[in-house]
Amino acid sequence: MNQQDWLVRQFEKERPHLRAVAYRMLGSLSESDDAVQEAWLRVSRADATEVDNLRAWLTTIVARVALNMLRARSTRREQPLETRVPDPIVALADQASPEDETLLADSVGLALLVVLETLSPAERLAFVLHDMFAVPFDEIAPIVERSPEATRQLASRARRRVRGAGRNPDPDVAAQWEVVDAFLAAAREGDFDALVAVLDPDVVLRADGGGVPGLSRHVHGARAVAGQALYWTKQVDVVMRRTLVNGAPGVVSVQDGKPFSVGAFTVRDGKIVEIDFLADPERIARLDLNVLED
Repeated sequence: MNQQDWLVRQFEKERPHLRAVAYRMLGSLSESDDAVQEAWLRVSRADATEVDNLRAWLTTIVARVALNMLRARSTRREQPLETRVPDPIVALADQASPEDETLLADSVGLALLVVLETLSPAERLAFVLHDMFAVPFDEIAPIVERSPEATRQLASRARRRVRGAGRNPDPDVAAQWEVVDAFLAAAREGDFDALVAVLDPDVVLRADGGGVPGLSRHVHGARAVAGQALYWTKQVDVVMRRTLVNGAPGVVSVQDGKPFSVGAFTVRDGKIVEIDFLADPERIARLDLNVLED
């Protein structure tokens, strides 16, 4: 086996890990694939004979690519951060693929990815690499062009932002489903009081409709969110199918046989504290929703 063949095999072996790094950095499945592919182009042109730790080397290359993509995204961003919902990973209960399980390791829920969207590119990279993949600060520092101590501060600021969001779900998924099912039943029945009863007083509803007028929403408070749930139940003729979204209770809304939206619920202390819906038609069309096929 020559050097190039060996490198191809090693890269393919690390691909799931590299895609997981890129997904946490970018919150986009298609962009994650693009980042991994760009990383391979760089790796294929490099000399790996002197590399001692191949996984670490590949991780830093993917991180550099993702950082550049984040910086480019921030300069052209038109959509407000408050309505930006990352790409969800949809699976049936107990049927997540091995690749999806790698992506979702460490409970990377949609709510956490939403918080990561609010970080600066450098903060996000420092937090993801150090806190999620245990990369030392002295290895992260050259990527963000800062000293190790300054890089530590980046991760610390990001960590405070993540903790401040306070959206960690209850650990029992079955108990979460009881709350979500009660919410869905109340929405179907048009029971406003029952909806309010399962919502945290400070619940946040975030809907990302892309460029479609009227689909994007950012709503705060139990009564306002309950009102939105009743409004959309009446306005849009959809069938809701229970799924796991990033490992948490969620739904895929189907309209005329086609996926209309994907929603994830965050349940804490027996109440729904966050609801995140992706309803951007272009992004929905790119998702792998084969789990919905009968």
